Amino acid sequence: MTTVADPIIGNWYKDLENKLKFKVISIDDGDDSIEVQYLDGDIGEYDKESWYASTFDYIEDPEDWSAPFGEIETDDLGYTDTDEHKPNLEDMDLEDYLD
Repeated sequence: MTTVADPIIGNWYKDLENKLKFKVISIDDGDDSIEVQYLDGDIGEYDKESWYASTFDYIEDPEDWSAPFGEIETDDLGYTDTDEHKPNLEDMDLEDYLD
């Protein structure tokens, strides 16, 4: 079985043969390289020929994708929680915002 999944930056894939999960982090058409970051944090690279000869398939973002990055701030994960960032109108002084 060969890959029919095109490499897309930011998408997660699984190497079905080797049971490895990784995310495409860069594609360089001039250099014919596809840079990936594995779930354990290691960086790897494929050329387009080896990409399409491999057994890669799309997967959903793994739940534990941030594990290799140690203590990461919630804000750095790309999630937003609009309730947490609402200003408290009682603490706002309109004079601070006027010229």
